[in-house]
Amino acid sequence: MSSCPSDQPGRNDPCWCGSGLKYKKCHLSFDERLEELRLAGRQVPPHSLIKNAGDLAGIRASARINAGALDLVARHIAPGVTTGELDRLACTYITDHHAVPACLNYNGFPKGICISVNNEVCHGIPDDGRVLQEGDIVNVDCTTILGGYFADASRMFCIGRVSQQAQQLVDVTLECMRLGIEAIRPWGTVGDIGEAVNRCAREHGYSVVTALGGHGVGKAFHEEPFVNHAAKGGTGMVLVPGMVLTVEPMINAGGSDVYVDEDNGWTIYTEDGSLSAQWEHTVAVTETGVEILAR
Repeated sequence: MSSCPSDQPGRNDPCWCGSGLKYKKCHLSFDERLEELRLAGRQVPPHSLIKNAGDLAGIRASARINAGALDLVARHIAPGVTTGELDRLACTYITDHHAVPACLNYNGFPKGICISVNNEVCHGIPDDGRVLQEGDIVNVDCTTILGGYFADASRMFCIGRVSQQAQQLVDVTLECMRLGIEAIRPWGTVGDIGEAVNRCAREHGYSVVTALGGHGVGKAFHEEPFVNHAAKGGTGMVLVPGMVLTVEPMINAGGSDVYVDEDNGWTIYTEDGSLSAQWEHTVAVTETGVEILAR
C-alpha cells in the first residue's frame, strides 16, 4: 500500500495529496489510522484513490454537464422516440459543452451512452431501429469526461403508462440506491452499501445483480473498489474521506442471473426475462458522511 512509512513525506513537507499544506497538518493522522487498520488485517485504499479539493471540483464540473445531458434526454424521451435519437441528443450536448462522452469507443462500445430497456440490465446499445413503446421502462446511463475528470450517473424513465409492477420496481430500485448512499460513512466499508441495498431489495421480493456493480471513479472511468450491491456489512475496502465511487444497484424483478448478448458482446439481460431497473449516482466520501456529485 502507498502509505508505507518509506513513502511518506516528512512532517513538515508538503502533503502527498496536493493540498499544499504541511503533511502534519493534513494527512499524517489519516495515514496513521490507515496503517493501524492495515495491520489489523483490513483492506485499506491506496493514496491514488484519494481525491483532493481540486479533483472534487473537477468531478463536480464534469457532473454538471453529465446532468445536463440526462436532463435533455428526460425532456425528449417518449413513446415513438428511438434510442439512437436519444444517444445523439446526449452526445451533442456533451460535446457542445467541450466535454467527451466516456462510453464512446470505450473498449469498442459503439455509442456515447447506454440505454437499456425492460429486461436489459445494462450496456444497451442505442439504435435507430429501437423505438420506445408505451409501457417500457428504460435506463439511461451517461458518463462524461471534462478536463480528465469522469462523472457517472444513470436514471430510470417510465415510457407513458407502465404497469404497477414495473413502476414498483423502478421506485424500489431508487430507494435501494438511496439507502446504499445513506449507508456510506467515513471509516465504514464498501460492504455497508451492499447490505443496505440487498436488504431493501429482498424485502420487496427482488434480487440484486452481483455479476456487475459500482466502482471507484473520478480520474478514470473505472477505479477500485468494486461495489458489490449485495455484500455483507463490515466487509471489503474501508471507505475514507476523499474516495469517490458509484452506487448503482441493478435490481431484477426475478432472479439475479444475467447473460451477455452473443451478437453485440455488450448488452446484458436478465436470465429469466424479468424486468430490471437501475439508478446510479457518483458520490464522494467526506469527513462527515457523503456528498452526491453526479445524479
